[in-house]
Amino acid sequence: MWIYEKKLEFPINIKKTDPKLAKLMMEQYGGSDGELGAGLRYLSQRNTMITAQGKATLNDIGTEELAHTEMMATIVHQLLQGATKEQIMASGLDTYYVNHGLGVFPCNAAGDPFTAAYIQSKGDPLTDLYEDMAAEKKALKTYDYLIDLTTDPDVLKPLRFLREREIVHFQRFGEALDIVRQHLNENCVFDMPCNPLRKC
Repeated sequence: MWIYEKKLEFPINIKKTDPKLAKLMMEQYGGSDGELGAGLRYLSQRNTMITAQGKATLNDIGTEELAHTEMMATIVHQLLQGATKEQIMASGLDTYYVNHGLGVFPCNAAGDPFTAAYIQSKGDPLTDLYEDMAAEKKALKTYDYLIDLTTDPDVLKPLRFLREREIVHFQRFGEALDIVRQHLNENCVFDMPCNPLRKC
Protein backbone atom coordinates (compact mmCIF):
# COMPACT_ATOMS: atom_id res chain seq x y z
CA MET A 1 0.00 0.00 0.00
CA TRP A 2 2.72 2.49 0.93
CA ILE A 3 6.12 3.28 -0.47
CA TYR A 4 8.47 4.42 2.28
CA GLU A 5 11.27 6.82 1.41
CA LYS A 6 14.07 6.49 3.93
CA LYS A 7 14.27 10.19 4.66
CA LEU A 8 12.31 12.67 6.71
CA GLU A 9 9.55 14.66 5.02
CA PHE A 10 11.43 17.80 6.11
CA PRO A 11 15.11 17.81 7.11
CA ILE A 12 15.94 18.11 10.83
CA ASN A 13 19.43 18.93 12.06
CA ILE A 14 19.34 20.21 15.64
CA LYS A 15 22.78 21.12 16.97
CA LYS A 16 22.00 22.25 20.52
CA THR A 17 21.14 19.77 23.29
CA ASP A 18 18.06 20.95 25.18
CA PRO A 19 16.24 18.35 27.33
CA LYS A 20 13.79 20.95 28.63
CA LEU A 21 12.67 21.72 25.09
CA ALA A 22 12.63 17.99 24.27
CA LYS A 23 10.14 17.49 27.08
CA LEU A 24 7.84 20.10 25.55
CA MET A 25 8.17 18.59 22.07
CA MET A 26 6.93 15.24 23.38
CA GLU A 27 3.45 16.79 23.40
CA GLN A 28 3.26 16.66 19.62
CA TYR A 29 4.76 13.19 19.52
CA GLY A 30 2.56 11.29 21.97
CA GLY A 31 0.15 13.87 23.40
CA SER A 32 -3.62 14.09 23.04
CA ASP A 33 -3.45 16.28 19.93
CA GLY A 34 -0.15 14.90 18.66
CA GLU A 35 0.94 13.28 15.44
CA LEU A 36 0.78 9.64 16.58
CA GLY A 37 -2.86 9.98 17.61
CA ALA A 38 -3.73 11.78 14.37
CA GLY A 39 -2.26 9.02 12.22
CA LEU A 40 -4.07 6.28 14.12
CA ARG A 41 -7.35 8.25 14.12
CA TYR A 42 -7.46 8.81 10.37
CA LEU A 43 -6.25 5.37 9.37
CA SER A 44 -8.94 3.85 11.60
CA GLN A 45 -11.73 6.12 10.35
CA ARG A 46 -11.06 5.40 6.67
CA ASN A 47 -12.64 1.96 7.03
CA THR A 48 -16.15 3.36 7.51
CA MET A 49 -15.88 6.41 5.25
CA ILE A 50 -18.63 6.30 2.61
CA THR A 51 -17.03 8.05 -0.38
CA ALA A 52 -13.92 7.15 -2.34
CA GLN A 53 -12.61 10.70 -1.95
CA GLY A 54 -13.14 10.58 1.81
CA LYS A 55 -11.31 7.27 2.10
CA ALA A 56 -8.44 8.61 0.01
CA THR A 57 -8.21 11.77 2.11
CA LEU A 58 -8.09 9.83 5.37
CA ASN A 59 -5.55 7.41 3.93
CA ASP A 60 -3.31 10.17 2.56
CA ILE A 61 -3.41 12.38 5.63
CA GLY A 62 -3.16 9.44 8.03
CA THR A 63 -0.03 8.29 6.20
CA GLU A 64 1.46 11.78 6.30
CA GLU A 65 0.77 11.98 10.03
CA LEU A 66 2.96 8.89 10.48
CA ALA A 67 5.71 10.84 8.70
CA HIS A 68 5.09 13.70 11.11
CA THR A 69 5.31 11.28 14.03
CA GLU A 70 8.73 10.32 12.69
CA MET A 71 9.70 13.99 12.51
CA MET A 72 8.61 14.73 16.09
CA ALA A 73 10.48 11.64 17.34
CA THR A 74 13.58 12.92 15.54
CA ILE A 75 13.24 16.37 17.13
CA VAL A 76 12.95 14.82 20.60
CA HIS A 77 15.88 12.49 19.93
CA GLN A 78 18.18 15.22 18.65
CA LEU A 79 17.34 17.57 21.52
CA LEU A 80 18.23 14.80 23.99
CA GLN A 81 21.52 13.79 22.36
CA GLY A 82 24.45 14.46 24.66
CA ALA A 83 22.29 15.48 27.61
CA THR A 84 24.16 15.55 30.92
CA LYS A 85 22.87 14.38 34.28
CA GLU A 86 22.57 18.01 35.36
CA GLN A 87 20.52 18.94 32.28
CA ILE A 88 18.24 15.94 32.75
CA MET A 89 17.61 16.82 36.39
CA ALA A 90 17.09 20.54 35.67
CA SER A 91 14.62 19.80 32.87
CA GLY A 92 12.42 17.57 35.01
CA LEU A 93 13.14 14.56 32.82
CA ASP A 94 14.68 12.54 35.63
CA THR A 95 11.63 10.27 36.04
CA TYR A 96 11.43 9.87 32.26
CA TYR A 97 15.14 8.99 32.20
CA VAL A 98 14.70 6.34 34.87
CA ASN A 99 12.10 4.60 32.66
CA HIS A 100 13.42 5.27 29.15
CA GLY A 101 16.97 6.61 29.34
CA LEU A 102 17.38 8.95 26.38
CA GLY A 103 15.09 6.77 24.26
CA VAL A 104 12.07 8.27 22.54
CA PHE A 105 8.83 7.10 24.16
CA PRO A 106 5.31 8.24 23.14
CA CYS A 107 4.07 10.46 25.94
CA ASN A 108 2.92 14.03 26.41
CA ALA A 109 4.87 16.93 27.88
CA ALA A 110 3.69 15.99 31.37
CA GLY A 111 5.09 12.47 30.94
CA ASP A 112 1.73 10.70 30.63
CA PRO A 113 2.04 7.76 28.20
CA PHE A 114 0.15 7.75 24.92
CA THR A 115 -3.28 6.15 25.10
CA ALA A 116 -5.83 5.16 22.46
CA ALA A 117 -8.33 7.18 24.51
CA TYR A 118 -6.88 10.24 22.72
CA ILE A 119 -8.38 9.19 19.39
CA GLN A 120 -11.93 8.88 18.13
CA SER A 121 -13.61 6.77 15.47
CA LYS A 122 -17.42 6.90 15.57
CA GLY A 123 -18.21 5.14 12.30
CA ASP A 124 -20.33 8.10 11.18
CA PRO A 125 -18.72 10.02 8.29
CA LEU A 126 -19.94 13.47 9.30
CA THR A 127 -19.03 13.03 12.96
CA ASP A 128 -15.58 11.70 12.09
CA LEU A 129 -14.78 14.50 9.63
CA TYR A 130 -15.87 17.19 12.09
CA GLU A 131 -13.67 15.48 14.67
CA ASP A 132 -10.78 15.52 12.21
CA MET A 133 -11.13 19.21 11.42
CA ALA A 134 -11.18 20.01 15.13
CA ALA A 135 -8.13 17.78 15.68
CA GLU A 136 -6.19 19.69 13.02
CA LYS A 137 -7.09 23.03 14.61
CA LYS A 138 -5.99 21.79 18.05
CA ALA A 139 -2.69 20.51 16.66
CA LEU A 140 -2.16 23.84 14.89
CA LYS A 141 -2.60 25.69 18.16
CA THR A 142 -0.19 23.34 19.94
CA TYR A 143 2.42 24.12 17.29
CA ASP A 144 1.77 27.84 17.85
CA TYR A 145 2.50 27.37 21.56
CA LEU A 146 5.65 25.32 20.92
CA ILE A 147 6.91 27.93 18.44
CA ASP A 148 6.34 30.60 21.11
CA LEU A 149 8.63 28.73 23.52
CA THR A 150 11.81 28.41 21.45
CA THR A 151 14.20 30.65 19.55
CA ASP A 152 16.32 27.78 18.19
CA PRO A 153 16.16 28.10 14.37
CA ASP A 154 16.94 24.39 13.92
CA VAL A 155 13.77 23.58 15.88
CA LEU A 156 11.63 26.38 14.50
CA LYS A 157 12.05 25.38 10.85
CA PRO A 158 10.52 21.90 11.14
CA LEU A 159 7.86 23.16 13.58
CA ARG A 160 6.75 25.80 11.08
CA PHE A 161 6.64 23.19 8.32
CA LEU A 162 4.46 20.93 10.49
CA ARG A 163 2.21 23.84 11.43
CA GLU A 164 1.58 24.62 7.76
CA ARG A 165 0.62 21.00 7.09
CA GLU A 166 -2.09 21.26 9.76
CA ILE A 167 -3.66 24.09 7.75
CA VAL A 168 -3.60 22.02 4.55
CA HIS A 169 -5.08 19.00 6.34
CA PHE A 170 -7.91 21.12 7.78
CA GLN A 171 -8.74 22.35 4.27
CA ARG A 172 -8.67 18.85 2.77
CA PHE A 173 -10.97 17.52 5.48
CA GLY A 174 -13.33 20.42 4.78
CA GLU A 175 -13.40 19.45 1.10
CA ALA A 176 -14.06 15.81 2.02
CA LEU A 177 -16.89 16.94 4.31
CA ASP A 178 -18.56 18.82 1.44
CA ILE A 179 -18.34 15.72 -0.80
CA VAL A 180 -19.78 13.48 1.93
CA ARG A 181 -22.64 15.92 2.58
CA GLN A 182 -23.49 15.97 -1.14
CA HIS A 183 -23.41 12.16 -1.24
CA LEU A 184 -25.72 11.94 1.76
CA ASN A 185 -28.13 14.51 0.34
CA GLU A 186 -28.37 12.51 -2.88
CA ASN A 187 -28.74 9.10 -1.25
CA CYS A 188 -30.34 9.50 2.18
CA VAL A 189 -33.36 11.18 3.71
CA PHE A 190 -33.01 14.23 5.98
CA ASP A 191 -29.23 14.45 5.45
CA MET A 192 -28.71 11.49 7.79
CA PRO A 193 -25.96 9.00 6.98
CA CYS A 194 -26.97 5.48 6.10
CA ASN A 195 -26.78 3.17 9.09
CA PRO A 196 -26.32 -0.52 8.22
CA LEU A 197 -28.78 -1.39 11.03
CA ARG A 198 -31.63 0.71 9.65
CA LYS A 199 -32.97 1.85 6.29
CA CYS A 200 -32.47 5.43 5.20
